[in-house]
Amino acid sequence: MSEYVNSLLAQVKAKNPSEPEFHQAVQEVAESLELVLERHPEYRHAKILERMVEPERVVMFRVPWMDDQGEVHINRGFRIQMNSAIGPYKGGLRFHPSVNLGILKFLAFEQVFKNSLTSLPMGGGKGGSDFDPKGKSDNEVMRFCQSFMTELFRHIGPETDVPAGDIGVGGREIGYLFGQYKRLTREFSGVLTGKGLTWGGSLIRPEATGFGVVYFAEEMLKSRGQTIAGKTVAVSGFGNVAWGAVTKVNQMGGKVVTLSGPDGFIYDKEGVKGEKLDYMLELRASSKDRVKDYADKFKVEFYPGKHPWGVKVDVALPCATQNELDENDAKELVKNGCKCVTEGANMPTTIEGFKVFNAAGILFAPGKASNAGGVATSGLEMSQNSMRFPWSKEEVDRRLHEIMQNIHRTCVETAERFGTPGNYVNGANIGGFLKVANAMLDQGLV
Repeated sequence: MSEYVNSLLAQVKAKNPSEPEFHQAVQEVAESLELVLERHPEYRHAKILERMVEPERVVMFRVPWMDDQGEVHINRGFRIQMNSAIGPYKGGLRFHPSVNLGILKFLAFEQVFKNSLTSLPMGGGKGGSDFDPKGKSDNEVMRFCQSFMTELFRHIGPETDVPAGDIGVGGREIGYLFGQYKRLTREFSGVLTGKGLTWGGSLIRPEATGFGVVYFAEEMLKSRGQTIAGKTVAVSGFGNVAWGAVTKVNQMGGKVVTLSGPDGFIYDKEGVKGEKLDYMLELRASSKDRVKDYADKFKVEFYPGKHPWGVKVDVALPCATQNELDENDAKELVKNGCKCVTEGANMPTTIEGFKVFNAAGILFAPGKASNAGGVATSGLEMSQNSMRFPWSKEEVDRRLHEIMQNIHRTCVETAERFGTPGNYVNGANIGGFLKVANAMLDQGLV
């Protein structure tokens, strides 16, 4: 790394201690951008990257709520408004015990580049709470969401900041949040995405991230004269992203043989399809956070406490969470002949894991490019809300497919332009950066 990048990373770590995920995200981007900063000193002179790693605004607040037994609980709420150079802040809300400032800053930083790559006018943000909706009654979740929105509403709006769902925030939570926002503002607006279909939501939004991941993987494979059809695929996770990915792999003629959860992973050599795919929805709704139930129901192999990356597959789609695929996992995939790794989660591969794939010449796509289908469809929901007109499932899917093809094209062409052909990480980081950086230059010192 150059002296400039080393200095930047040292500053980021000094100003943001105990935030390893944020440090990792900044390092990955900064290493790619060395290629740009050499050619364009104007970005260094204006300290664009220094400005991009500093959120425009961080909102942190307490969220008191009462459980069904009358006991008061206090959680912490956040909203990171990272960058609004190309549009209103856009990014999900995550309700999970692991939520903290560092994780949300990493997610918001990634979101800036991801949203830029979609070509839609959306800035980057992220938010959430350390509240855990699992095991809570509907009334408890409602009371929490109403308390959360009672503070958040003053910081968001359809032209300011448009949150969406994420881990722990599905249709139920979005409904309660939207209802409270509407009560407080007396507005029925497109302030949240992931809404119900009868009140402003978009078709295929729940499965959009997974669909986009598979569309992107297909474009990657096409670059080497191959397709998803006939390929064996490993998927991690079993939530919305994994469900969408499995659905689309089946539609395109591939076979998914793994799913995973915090308890381990299942190996289904016959493929996750038919009633097994439908059962994924039951797993997701059960709040049990385990995949062993799938193994018990369908009499397939279960590997407790392990990730699925030791299975021999053609394509790997990590769709669970950050840093779930490390250097040793990457070596196993390479050894077993994996041809393509396409990230469905946010930063699920460690930097060391990426280096293994890069050295082996494996097709590898970072999440900021390949999992952009979710936020792209949220952007399409925003467009439908603005027009007060819904599109058909086919129309939304067509537009999503087109957006993912355009992101792939941007990554490939940008990587080639900056001397690293085939490097999707550089292509995504640089492609996302240039649009935001030029907008920041145009808008002055903001």
